[in-house]
Amino acid sequence: MATTELYREFHRPGFHFTPAQGWMNDPNGLVFYQGQYHLFFQHNPFGTSWGNMTWGHAVSEDLVRWRQIDNAICPDELGHIFSGSAVIDWRDSAGFGGGRETMVAFYTSAGSMVSPPRPFTQSLAWSSDRGRTWTKYPGNPIVPEFRGGNRDPKVIWHEAAGRWLMALYLDANDYLLLSSSDLKHWAKLCEVTVSGASECPDIFELPVLEGEESGSMGEMPVPLQEKRWVFWGASGLYLLGDLTADGFVPRGAAQKSELGSTGYAAQTFSDIPASDGRRIQISWMAGTKFPRMPFNGQMSFPVELTLRRFSDGVFLCRTPVREIERLYGRCVEVIETDLTAGGQFVPETRHDLLDVSMDIEAPASAAVVVLVYGNALHLTPDQGKFNFLGRDVPLTPPHDGRVTLRLLIDRTSVEIFDASGRLSAGFAMLPEAGDIPLVLQAHVKHVHLHRLTVHELRTIW
Repeated sequence: MATTELYREFHRPGFHFTPAQGWMNDPNGLVFYQGQYHLFFQHNPFGTSWGNMTWGHAVSEDLVRWRQIDNAICPDELGHIFSGSAVIDWRDSAGFGGGRETMVAFYTSAGSMVSPPRPFTQSLAWSSDRGRTWTKYPGNPIVPEFRGGNRDPKVIWHEAAGRWLMALYLDANDYLLLSSSDLKHWAKLCEVTVSGASECPDIFELPVLEGEESGSMGEMPVPLQEKRWVFWGASGLYLLGDLTADGFVPRGAAQKSELGSTGYAAQTFSDIPASDGRRIQISWMAGTKFPRMPFNGQMSFPVELTLRRFSDGVFLCRTPVREIERLYGRCVEVIETDLTAGGQFVPETRHDLLDVSMDIEAPASAAVVVLVYGNALHLTPDQGKFNFLGRDVPLTPPHDGRVTLRLLIDRTSVEIFDASGRLSAGFAMLPEAGDIPLVLQAHVKHVHLHRLTVHELRTIW
């Protein structure tokens, strides 16, 4: 019988954040302050279905082990509390801290959820005690309705311009960029269209690195002498461009970053120290299933974002943060092994939480199948793709027929990356066959496993 002890439930993910109880969707207000990462999230404290939108709150010292604390921001007469962001107002530009910094959160007041109904507007709240208690600004809303349903304010400090910027979703594929000097009064800069995207914008700058077409996991790319701004939409589509005095100017068409079936509403952390220098992102893994569980909703494992130049252009790449190594337990490694045609290779592990890296060489037209708890991942390198749970995902072109993949396997999900991070795809799943977490199958001869590394992971709970 499955256990009902909190955080020990049968379908509780072992190393992805989930709420103790209730519904969860979009990550909100990701911010670092005084040694803690803050993860706010869309939360229904009263049930496992969407509703009663409140900002839940969890904190972590290492991006891996999370501790849920009291809910942060609750519905009021302006509406339910929809998605948004948070920053540290180091200069006290809003005047909330009496000369000291405060944590300031920006959220959508979803007016249609209250009676009498109101427009969707943008509001703020601030905290002077590391996010434990919050004061809503008496002048809310700070941004009026521009179009019905406009929402999801993402606020950043633009150092070069010496001002705050807010990216806001309008409707269809359209977003708005606004500016402010005090976080309370906002002026329109420009509209931005991200074809195919909607909701939950993000905007940030990254240096361009020299990409790797292939190679080992963890190889460091070479910095180039250029930077680009990234304008991100909820479905993993993004634009590269420049940020001028008049707003965001795109360079080229929208590109797809999250290639799986689950990644949605991703957001990056604000105020990570310059000494760290990483741009870290978390997504909601939409569609993950949790039968008969007291919670509903799972976040992705945090990833580091980089921009890398490949032979066919500059692309946003996503790789799991290095802190995952803190969960490493037993390691199983296999090198230079041929897979038997029609047979199967089963690594010596029955652990249910795994970080798997594999380097496979197969001849043209060969098909390799990786079974993840009975769910078949079909690799067809000559067709430049793999298929998992009915979805085709493009592979980065292999060198010499070699494909390098990394799989983060949890109880209800798998996240798949290539060596560079250009391939990044998350999937929701449930076990389909027995308790064997990983099986490799070759359908033809001459499939060679150069290296397979399986790290068993400790649970974060």
